[in-house]
Amino acid sequence: MNNNYTLPALLAGGALIIAAIIGSVSFYQAKKPIDTLAVTGSAERIISSDVAKWAGNVSRTTDSAGLKTGSEQIKKDMADTQAYFRKAGIKDEEMTINPVMVSPVCENQSNVMYDKFGNQTCGSGKPFGYSLQQTVIIESNDVKKITDLSQKAPNALIGQGLIFSSQNLEYYYSKLADLKIELTGEATKDAEKRAQKIAEATNSHIGSLQSASLGVVQITAKNSTEVSDYGSYDTTSLEKKVTAVVKASFAINK
Repeated sequence: MNNNYTLPALLAGGALIIAAIIGSVSFYQAKKPIDTLAVTGSAERIISSDVAKWAGNVSRTTDSAGLKTGSEQIKKDMADTQAYFRKAGIKDEEMTINPVMVSPVCENQSNVMYDKFGNQTCGSGKPFGYSLQQTVIIESNDVKKITDLSQKAPNALIGQGLIFSSQNLEYYYSKLADLKIELTGEATKDAEKRAQKIAEATNSHIGSLQSASLGVVQITAKNSTEVSDYGSYDTTSLEKKVTAVVKASFAINK
């Protein structure tokens, strides 16, 4: 055996082993777990709704032979309703008219059934009449105008001989998407402040942000304490409170 070749080979092999060990130690040190602090930050804003949405229905009931007549009547009723709204300052583009819905009126209510499409039927019995209903939806940025209209219109239209029923008035905020972004940033800063306070109490310092996730956004009435695990969106109140929550994790340097 030639020792001239063996010694260099052994030295080379040893160098590779040492390099591998050093590399493993360096890798282990690089992957050493980082101490982190998880906190929750929040931010809220009081807003005033800038969109109002309100709907109402006109309806008619006819006998089984009067479906055509009922259709003509409800067409006139809706035209009269739209005329009233126009006089009240509602523009045509602010009104959406839904198709007429027709449901059979069953002589025996125990026969009422629904088909696979959700349409009402009288099962094996025959309807002795039909109920016709049409909905008008009004949506506008003039919140006060729609609010006043929703309070005055039902009685006025009923006074004209129309069978009119009012639905709930709803309020929305059109810039909600932009507001969520702003509140998310504020909630993240709040989380950082909370982390700093906790770190100071333990003679530590916070490092870089390790992770952050946006929690649910709560949109409630101004003075409400209601919360939901899935978020909430109150549409009944003109003034609302929007709350955003951010869960963040920061590195801790001791």
